[in-house]
Amino acid sequence: MKIRHVRALAVFGIALVALTGARGSSGGGCDNHGSSSSSSGGSSHRDDDSSGSSGGSLPGGGAGADKAARDITIDECKYDTATKNLTARITVTNSGALDYDYDVTMKFVGGAGGSVVPATATKTAIAVAAGASESAVLTTPYTGTGDGSEYTKCEVSRASRS
Repeated sequence: MKIRHVRALAVFGIALVALTGARGSSGGGCDNHGSSSSSSGGSSHRDDDSSGSSGGSLPGGGAGADKAARDITIDECKYDTATKNLTARITVTNSGALDYDYDVTMKFVGGAGGSVVPATATKTAIAVAAGASESAVLTTPYTGTGDGSEYTKCEVSRASRS
């Protein structure tokens, strides 16, 4: 009886994710703990020059911005010790019938109640053909004096397509 209940909950959870379109809303951050999990595969990754964890979140916005933001998946958000930059790797998927150029602004933030000054990174003119996906990296210099661990999350703060 318990197995059926767990199986039913799992099926419900998968259906809920499929219906709500959880693209890009897996939570995430720049937690500097050295391991990360991919929202698509659950794999772990360790890079000696950098650390962080995958994912991010999407804020609300206008109808046009929502469409562009839904096309963006945050693959990784980290502090890169080699370059001293906060870095976000994204994938932009254009499932539409027209080619688009995307402009994306990411915001790196700290945990609730923290005193971290948000940092932003912008990338413009990410060309994505109809029915295709493109990867992009957004970076901004780390201005702190520590190891970047105060930045715990990144999110798409602005997105547009034209």
